[in-house]
Amino acid sequence: MFFKNNSSLLGRTRKLEAQVDQFLDKVNQCGKAFSAAFQIYLENGVVEDFDRYLGEVQTIEHEADDLRRNIELELYRRTLIPDLRGDVLQLLENIDDLTNIYKADLFRISVQQPDILEEFRADFLELARTAVACVDSLVAAARSFFTDIDAVRDNIREVVRLESDADRISSPLQRKIFSSDLDLAHKTNLRYFVERIDELANQAEDVADQLAIYAIKRRI
Repeated sequence: MFFKNNSSLLGRTRKLEAQVDQFLDKVNQCGKAFSAAFQIYLENGVVEDFDRYLGEVQTIEHEADDLRRNIELELYRRTLIPDLRGDVLQLLENIDDLTNIYKADLFRISVQQPDILEEFRADFLELARTAVACVDSLVAAARSFFTDIDAVRDNIREVVRLESDADRISSPLQRKIFSSDLDLAHKTNLRYFVERIDELANQAEDVADQLAIYAIKRRI
């Protein structure tokens, strides 16, 4: 439990605090399952363990959606934090979109089964791990927004750093793919999946930029 005192944004509503905490936990869990599934795919393709993790991501994404809707209803029902309610709801919705990307990326992999050659696998794996770490840092920043506003800035800096790291992996990887002897269709397919994984980091940074503004408003 991350909400421990009445200095938190939702300090008087323990049930709502717990729901927000659970929602953010779901995003972290989704990232872990995505990482596990992607590593299995790189090593073995679409096998039973991959499908199991895909199912886990789908379940977590659905649970996160339900939690987000419950939080929204509770905020309106109790008329809580009227000055910041819109910001909080937008923040949670944007973070929830990241679980949708996790699910969509794994689903596309399961359907298209891209042929990721051995020479590209280490870079793909590093990109995926960096993108997930970027999302996790965004989740940490969001927790800080609710519980420790002074820590938001440092967590956002980490999001920005990791997004830059993801760019430093994805751009050379795409150049490596297109300088290879693969046919154009294969190159284009691999580039698509580079971009889809990198989008996790890009989206996390976009949400972090919005969160920085919300944090300033909360301080006023």
